[in-house]
Amino acid sequence: MTPDSAPPARHFAICVETGEDDVSLERWKVYQVLPDSGAEALHQLRIVDESGEDYLYPEDYFRLVELPPAVAELYLAALRHDS
Repeated sequence: MTPDSAPPARHFAICVETGEDDVSLERWKVYQVLPDSGAEALHQLRIVDESGEDYLYPEDYFRLVELPPAVAELYLAALRHDS
């Protein structure tokens, strides 16, 4: 990686609403958000949910948050360990 290049962005969101999907999502839990410009155009987010798979959910179910890089790496490592 060169000094001008940044590491890939990690995106996370806190779930504030589950709708009727209370099996796949937990309120107040942090979830990984995957980039998906098509989903964003539809006001949805691609979320890695409780199944470990990524699905589209309404963006108003979540609030985007920025985790410090060290915390983001620990979070992702924990997800890989739990899989």
